[in-house]
Amino acid sequence: MSEPYSGLNQAGQNTQTKTNELKSSVASLNHLSIKKVLLVFRALNHKLRQDILKFIEKNGKSSVTDIYIQLRMDQSVASQHLAILRRAGLLTTTRAGKYVYYKLNTSKVEMINNMIVDLLK
Repeated sequence: MSEPYSGLNQAGQNTQTKTNELKSSVASLNHLSIKKVLLVFRALNHKLRQDILKFIEKNGKSSVTDIYIQLRMDQSVASQHLAILRRAGLLTTTRAGKYVYYKLNTSKVEMINNMIVDLLK
């Protein structure tokens, strides 16, 4: 004969408390936050943009000219991909005269990396 339901899981945790915690965390998600996270992941989910990020990381900072010459692409293509990465917050820019230099936003990249590691646990 089975025991009556006690509301505890095998670890002895109250399942009702866990359910309430899950509901409150799901309720705190909003459409705008999810769209912002998707923007970042879409920016990362492209081979060419990954190559651009690796190139910039390796060199510390790079201009669009450095990027399109070294990665052998059209200037307009490089500029479009850089704009996507910049909007996602993965790159920062500094201006020196007529040149714009792109630098990896290391704090954001670390935060994303940590989030991915946590999601894969």
